[in-house]
Amino acid sequence: MNDSQYNLIAEALLLAIEEAIEDSGVDIDYEGVGGLLTLTFKNNSKVIINKQAPLHEIWVATKFNGHHFVLNNDSWTDKRSGEEFWQFLSNAVSTQAETELTLSAQ
Repeated sequence: MNDSQYNLIAEALLLAIEEAIEDSGVDIDYEGVGGLLTLTFKNNSKVIINKQAPLHEIWVATKFNGHHFVLNNDSWTDKRSGEEFWQFLSNAVSTQAETELTLSAQ
C-alpha cells in the first residue's frame, strides 16, 4: 500500500467512526481534525484515534492503554492482540461510555 492509498483508507475509517458514533444514539462528543479524532464521554474520559501515516497504522489511546492497528486483508487489526478494530473500539467505547454499544462501519 502506498501513502496515497493509506491516507484514503485511513480517512474513510475516521469518517466511518464519526458516523457510527452519531448513529449510536449515545451521548459521545467527537472532534476530528487533521487525522486525529477525539471522542469525549460524559465522565470526561477520552478515546483518541489518530493516523500514523509514516507507519501506515491507526493508533488508539483509551483511558486504559494504547493500541496500534495495521491493515490486513481489508481489516484493521491490533498488532499485539490481533483483535479486529471495530470489536476493540466497541468494547473501549462501551467501557468509557458506561453503556453497552456496538459500533461498525456502515
